[in-house]
Amino acid sequence: MSSHLGHLFTTSVGRKWLVGATGLGLCGFVLIHMSGNLLLLVGPEAYNTYAHKLITNPFLYVAEAGLVAIFVVHVGMAVALAWSNRRARDTGPSRLPAVGAADRSCFAARTMILSGLLVLVFTVLHLITFKYGAHYSITHGGVEMRDLYRLVREKFSEPLYVGWYLFALVVLGAHLSHGASAVFQSMGLASVRNPLWRRLGWAFAAAIAFGFMSQPIYFALCGGKG
Repeated sequence: MSSHLGHLFTTSVGRKWLVGATGLGLCGFVLIHMSGNLLLLVGPEAYNTYAHKLITNPFLYVAEAGLVAIFVVHVGMAVALAWSNRRARDTGPSRLPAVGAADRSCFAARTMILSGLLVLVFTVLHLITFKYGAHYSITHGGVEMRDLYRLVREKFSEPLYVGWYLFALVVLGAHLSHGASAVFQSMGLASVRNPLWRRLGWAFAAAIAFGFMSQPIYFALCGGKG
């Protein structure tokens, strides 16, 4: 058993599989998170009630620990793969790329590490801003809860923050546009040459990015509700 785990973490094939598997889990998370955040467009009670149910769930800490573990493994294996690939290129018989290699590799694929690191920075700042940000209280249906809607509305009324948020979402979309389709290739479930997975990756990335973008744009233009 330990030898199989070691194989996953130390070989190129194993690392690619781990990046794919953890990437699939993270894709599921951002889809659920984006869907829940769309309640911001409904109003304060709908969103605050949804957020209250999440933070009072007794399994929240278990889910958060699992998500952190997935995130750490994904980032760690991706960086390890990029480093080993770079060393292989530098020590190989020729440092010159194959003819047409640059053309076959899209911009999103070539910048996956950079975009991933920026998404990591955005995630940390996002948690500091909202999860650990100002705590306002409100009562809905006789239940006192955190007024997270108010905090979101305050932050999305700041032009600089909205600009940073939208920029980070463009980067996230670019990262997902390649990563979502590469997940299945890394796990050996799809052919690299099959354009269907690439198109599905683009569609998924666009849905996630525009879904998240709709919220700051809505608050910037309409000011929210309540």
